[in-house]
Amino acid sequence: MSNEPSQLIPAERALEIVLGDAIANGVEHVTLQEANGRVLGEDLASRRTQPPFDASAMDGYAVQQQDLDTLPSSLKIVGHSRAGEPFGGTLKSGEAVRIFTGAVVPEGADSIIIQENTRADESTVTILQGIVPGKFIRKAGLDFMEGEVLLNMGDILTPYRIALAASMDHARLCVVRKPLVSLISTGDELVMPGETTGAGQIIASNTFGLGASIRNTGANLLDLGIVADTREALRDALMEAISKQSDLIVTTGGASVGDHDLVLPVAKELGFEFELTKIAVRPGKPFLYGKLKVDERFIRLAGLAGNPVSSLVAYNVFVKPLIQIMGGKSPETVQMRNAVLGRDMPENDERAEYMRATLTLGKAGELVATAFDKQDSSMLANLVRADCLLYRPVKAAAEKAGQPCQVVIIE
Repeated sequence: MSNEPSQLIPAERALEIVLGDAIANGVEHVTLQEANGRVLGEDLASRRTQPPFDASAMDGYAVQQQDLDTLPSSLKIVGHSRAGEPFGGTLKSGEAVRIFTGAVVPEGADSIIIQENTRADESTVTILQGIVPGKFIRKAGLDFMEGEVLLNMGDILTPYRIALAASMDHARLCVVRKPLVSLISTGDELVMPGETTGAGQIIASNTFGLGASIRNTGANLLDLGIVADTREALRDALMEAISKQSDLIVTTGGASVGDHDLVLPVAKELGFEFELTKIAVRPGKPFLYGKLKVDERFIRLAGLAGNPVSSLVAYNVFVKPLIQIMGGKSPETVQMRNAVLGRDMPENDERAEYMRATLTLGKAGELVATAFDKQDSSMLANLVRADCLLYRPVKAAAEKAGQPCQVVIIE
């Protein structure tokens, strides 16, 4: 491994380590109903031509252009062409076929007259207004041809792309397999929402915030619940995650160096090798990252701090892009936007900082970011009230209100 676990690693370097050898998972085949949001695992060629025949774009009458030289022109109605029920004969001069949108244009016809420009009885239609040849006829192959590649490997399957795949006659699609992420929350002090808290106990929130984040990132979640602060309990939970062939194990709590911070020593006993244990970032300094090789694949472990804000910020900066890569997507690393400070800021120290802040518009339309006074990593309500994270790099100088800054927008 490239770094000693005791080193405090700069945030930028930590992200490089986490993403360094990450690759997309293998592929699987799913139904169209299961494909939404998935990543296409191969180029997709059409199995058919669309439309497969010349089709009418309007309700009206199929006619021959030569019968429209003199208007009005009365033509004999010789049949109908409906979607799924085409006219069986060949249209001749002096004839018309009643036709509906999507129906096959009869052989011999070269124009469609919309019904608003006609007057008809049961056997005859009078054409009142002409049209240019070919108008309102969708030629075969107008949309695409059989064999044409219309979707590419790596495309995210949006509703529009799924509709296109269906039109191309694909009932199942090859997609990148979703990562399986096991979530383990540690701490004897944690109780579930709705349960009675005892002395020194708190309500567990990380398991729900992180679980929702993992699902939103596109992974399958295996929630292994709250694990007691014992080596045996944590070992059992990690072994279950390994046995279920997890791609990534995310732990929350127990990632620091106290007597009850057991994730690092227990995971090392199981064979995990760690490259990160601390990152020069606030919040989220305690951060574990290691790998266990099982057969020809790696199981990765990301250990997050127990403080709610620390865990959620670290997840978004370091873990989310890792899951996106494993799921076949381009990683969304933290996207910065330019703003100006809404208040004076003191000099920063040796850790980069993501400060919860509000956003307003200045007189010139600029974004103004005003950090909250209190930034304790246990304060989850401030994260909800915030519009953004105000980023301050390592050893940023003291700055006055109005000076440029960068922010991460919070959805």
